[in-house]
Amino acid sequence: MRTNRRTLPAVAALLATMALVVGCGSGGGGDDATGGGASDAEIHVGSLYEPQNLSNVDGGGQGVTEALNGNVYEGLFKLTDDGEVENLLAEDYTVSDDGLTYTVTLRDGVTFHSGKKLTAEDVRKSVERVVAENSQSARKSSFEPLASVEATDDRTVVFTLDTPSISFPYNLSYVWIVNTDAGDLKTQEDGTGPYTVGDWTRGSSLTLNRWDEYWGDPAANAEVVFHYFTDASAMGNALLTNEVDVLTSVQSPDALAQFENKPDYTIAEGTSTTKELLAFNDRVAPFDNVQVRKAVYSAIDREKLLSSIWGDYGTLIGSMVPPTDPWYEDLTDVNPYDPALSEKLLAEAGYPDGFSFTLDTPTYDPHPTVAEFVQSELAKVGITVKINPISADEWYTKVFQNHDFEATLQEHVNDRDVVWYGNPDFYWGYDNPQVTAWVKEAEQAKTPEEQTAKLLQVNRQIAEDAASAWLYLYPQIVVSSSDVTGYPVNGLNSQFFVYDITKS
Repeated sequence: MRTNRRTLPAVAALLATMALVVGCGSGGGGDDATGGGASDAEIHVGSLYEPQNLSNVDGGGQGVTEALNGNVYEGLFKLTDDGEVENLLAEDYTVSDDGLTYTVTLRDGVTFHSGKKLTAEDVRKSVERVVAENSQSARKSSFEPLASVEATDDRTVVFTLDTPSISFPYNLSYVWIVNTDAGDLKTQEDGTGPYTVGDWTRGSSLTLNRWDEYWGDPAANAEVVFHYFTDASAMGNALLTNEVDVLTSVQSPDALAQFENKPDYTIAEGTSTTKELLAFNDRVAPFDNVQVRKAVYSAIDREKLLSSIWGDYGTLIGSMVPPTDPWYEDLTDVNPYDPALSEKLLAEAGYPDGFSFTLDTPTYDPHPTVAEFVQSELAKVGITVKINPISADEWYTKVFQNHDFEATLQEHVNDRDVVWYGNPDFYWGYDNPQVTAWVKEAEQAKTPEEQTAKLLQVNRQIAEDAASAWLYLYPQIVVSSSDVTGYPVNGLNSQFFVYDITKS
């Protein structure tokens, strides 16, 4: 397996993905704090991911999670930058002996930014918003075991499940508790977090203002401005010219050279969960054939690809599972780089002269470069690739919603997302009944050990079936001015908590 060959100044702790912490005394401040108390500092953040809107169930995209999750909106539970699940708006909870009933007690004294008091009814409506038929939440399918949500009094929520769900508190960490009476949540917000949304100049910036009525520890700064860039070089220049204080994610090793070995800047490499996928539509020919998928996979020199994109950073993976998940296994050799093997598999599958297909490619980096590399590699074994550039919005409609594609490129940012291969209706259409059964059995496991054993089986099977081609695991690199501290470095699931950032 290819691993990082350079050590950067700040290295994040390994994810403790299975830990469940019942008590959490503070709110958004939590355990991620490295800065001091409240100040009047303005923090400027550079990002490549502008929200499409302000809602996480209406196609807001990666950017809405980065800016608003944990900052403006909060869940019953919080997924920390270290991968732990902690109570947040939930003061406490209990689970019935059969694992089918979760009873959650809410914190007292929590209000929305509008001044409305948080009640159990708000929680019920927020969960129903995620699982609604028109919801675009990527985690919607995770709540299939949920039978009902009931607000038994103002501070008590009872979740009843059809089947046990060992990941239920983890899944609830993705649910923003919102005031559903606030109006159109795509254009306005009403959360409980330490910030409110201020000015939003589309295509330019989004401002968060510290909320002085916050129920937990106050934000360590007065204001955070996310500045949005479509070009990574321009974003790097913004840090060099002091337009921004910190970059949420550096997308190229070339961009790091200007900051390395300079005392005015800090480079931190965290633990990434972002996978670059060549995702086949397994429903359609020729990708409904396992041998064809394996042939494509073995025709691509992933080591060379990763080096061309990231130099000495990043990691090769052989499945959907990053090394920080408990059910990780190094499977990079299951589909080795071997053009001769690729040609043999193509002949056995009935394509001795190759075939052609269209690769729907998001127009933002690094996908266009990856597409050209894949096109060149596959041409060597007789496969012709037509690159079809599409916007993020087009990708969502064409690929994710309508499944109207042959193959596509996409980055998948979440941890624990191997379970999506157990859903035949997911956009890539992988349908292996045994894998579906294992995923269900893992979710109904009584212990983390049982869950891990089942998902190890899933991990290996999808690799042997080449359900997708997992090209590499991104590095997670955050760069800041040296006088700025307190930012998260792992960027788990695209979240970027800003409430502890300070500037000396």
